[in-house]
Amino acid sequence: MKRIVILGGGESGAGAAVLAKKQGFEVFLSDLSEIKTEYKALLDQYDIQWEEKQHTEDLILNAVEVIKSPGIPEKAPIIKRLHALGTPIISEIEFAGRYTKAKMICITGSNGKTTTTMLVYHILKNAGLNVGLAGNVGQSLALQVANDTYDYFVVELSSFQLDGMKEFKADIAILMNITPDHLDRYEYNFQNYVDSKFRITQNQTEKDAFIFWENDPVIRAELSKRNIQSTLYPFAIERSEKTKAFIEQDELIIRTLKTLFTMPTSELALQGIHNTYNSMAAGLAASIVNVRKESIRQSLQDFQGVEHRLEYVATVKNVRFINDSKATNVNSCWYALQSMKTPVVLILGGTDKGNDYAEIEELVREKVKGLIFLGLDNKPLHSFFDGKISNIVDVQSMEDAVKASYEMADNGDTVLLSPCCASFDLFKNYEDRGRQFKNLVRNL
Repeated sequence: MKRIVILGGGESGAGAAVLAKKQGFEVFLSDLSEIKTEYKALLDQYDIQWEEKQHTEDLILNAVEVIKSPGIPEKAPIIKRLHALGTPIISEIEFAGRYTKAKMICITGSNGKTTTTMLVYHILKNAGLNVGLAGNVGQSLALQVANDTYDYFVVELSSFQLDGMKEFKADIAILMNITPDHLDRYEYNFQNYVDSKFRITQNQTEKDAFIFWENDPVIRAELSKRNIQSTLYPFAIERSEKTKAFIEQDELIIRTLKTLFTMPTSELALQGIHNTYNSMAAGLAASIVNVRKESIRQSLQDFQGVEHRLEYVATVKNVRFINDSKATNVNSCWYALQSMKTPVVLILGGTDKGNDYAEIEELVREKVKGLIFLGLDNKPLHSFFDGKISNIVDVQSMEDAVKASYEMADNGDTVLLSPCCASFDLFKNYEDRGRQFKNLVRNL
């Protein structure tokens, strides 16, 4: 019996373990951290051996294949040992893809991927298609492949997940944009990260579709260097001869071989330029799988948005509070600031991944009246912003951040939590950071 070892016992690892067990492999799961109770229960239910808070090499290095959690970096000692032995290391998505015939609609990009993923899923589900939601959102793809039979999967993919994919193919690949992010995991070489994102097109044939933002300079440069096999569906605000989704006279227009779809931009549930791109990409994907126009229109009108992404929290004494905790890179914050219509008190900070704040400097000067730095180490923020914004306050807890921002804001201002950084210095994750923010705001 072939032995498969899974490293990491979170959502993707536990799901991969169940699928491997159901496919008749000998399975062992190992996690350096503590495994959550719900995942232990799932592993025990399927009689899968596991360990936590350690990696026992004798039980790991004898695997014929290893499925690695996207959170484990290549430089982890156990990964180096496996590479030295020549053991194949893949992602949960790669593994799950072997055991399903479902059509895969896969979304990646530095920003907007979660909203676009949820929007595609919303449209397909409302249209009555038999569809699952997986990847960075929803349940593990492997667990759904093990337990359900879907005709379609909508899968959000991070660059880390794409790195572990070799044979997997997206029937519809969506690439929203590429801006520097996670450079600490890519040897601080932007091209490595770009190559990672473009893996979403690997193994595609002319029968498959590649949807992308036409005016992204990085994507444009890459397309000229690469020989992409799939049918191209570019989207942009202003159309060129090849654009398949664009805006004309305040109408969103989608034009494919089979479809001409139009809808006033004022009717889109998601407002703001970045959200228009998300709606275009989702509308194109839905058109390609032949969802009826009325159904697409209805879903683009009634979509509810994503928690922690430009999420309105409350207005307290005429000060609006917006939770954009999901903005873990500078470009996300740029989108958030761009959509602001009032003076802003901006909460920044956390674990800096090698950020270049120059990207938001102009918007900060134009729209931001005060900065709150929320982090254990705010030196990188100070070295960039000191002298550019006069009103800066340092805090070490969300409670103090909310208090300080509320005191700094005047009638009609917006307090925006859009941190540009990962959350691991003070919070469990960006969700924890966002929920603390929302709870404290509601208690003001």
